[in-house]
Amino acid sequence: MMAVTAALIKELREISGAGVVDCKNALNESGGDIGKAVEILREKGMAAAVKKAGRIASEGLVHAFIPDGAREAVLVEVNSETDFVAKNQEFKSYVESVSKQAAVSGAKNMDEFYAEKWIHDETITVRDALSQKIAVIGENLNIRRFERYEAESGSLFVTYIHGGGRVAVLLELISENSGGAVVEAGKNVCMQIAAMSPRFVGRSDIPADFIAREREILTQQAMNEGKPEAIAKKMVEGRLNKQLKESCLLEQEYVKDSELTVSKYIESVAKEAGAAITVKRFARYETGEGLEKKEENFAEEVSKAMNINR
Repeated sequence: MMAVTAALIKELREISGAGVVDCKNALNESGGDIGKAVEILREKGMAAAVKKAGRIASEGLVHAFIPDGAREAVLVEVNSETDFVAKNQEFKSYVESVSKQAAVSGAKNMDEFYAEKWIHDETITVRDALSQKIAVIGENLNIRRFERYEAESGSLFVTYIHGGGRVAVLLELISENSGGAVVEAGKNVCMQIAAMSPRFVGRSDIPADFIAREREILTQQAMNEGKPEAIAKKMVEGRLNKQLKESCLLEQEYVKDSELTVSKYIESVAKEAGAAITVKRFARYETGEGLEKKEENFAEEVSKAMNINR
């Protein structure tokens, strides 16, 4: 049996990322064997993750990543239970690691993604790595989603992260000019997407069933207002057109110059750059959108803490 020394604890802590006490206990249990101690921590980490898995994870970060010299770009969202953890460097580093995993992933859905080998340690899966991180951080975490773009000829990827990771945007432009003016235009368009939340690039990208459903809703609204049928039809088409313009990136009013649409702004940059610029696609992630938020009652929390300490 090997003696458990401070150096051994330090080594295990660097390998596993677990706390000092957990590392010491694991080494004692394994008789000083580092390999066995890592397995013990993994087993305990996974058990801890199960206990925390029922908690609501609706905070966290969204992150955009383009590997150096690579032909792909990704957007990821990783959730935590609290905003406090989301601001923690341990969590931020983990989100960056997930981004690197997503950049080389061949997964078509989250189940496949979780089952992939963790590129930072191929002896475990992405799910195992998540379980270990849950054990280290101490609250439930969840890799919610990712978007991966692969470049084609003329592709230029541009990203923008707002609010320290509350909103992230990934944009793909097609242009023969990838100079500073075009990149700057891409950044401005990313900020537009972050601020105005368009759903589609242009009118031709809107599915017919989406338009039909919106027309149905607007028609019912007009009927509820008691408008005559002829007037109602005109109202519906006017309102529908306005709504579709707001939903399409290229038709939106450009936030930095209300005299222009986004389309006209891009055209002006393309003219100066001497090359056409096309918006191919974009993705916009906002942390926790659509998720149930954990309700916090600070007074109740303090009251419970006081009772526990009595």
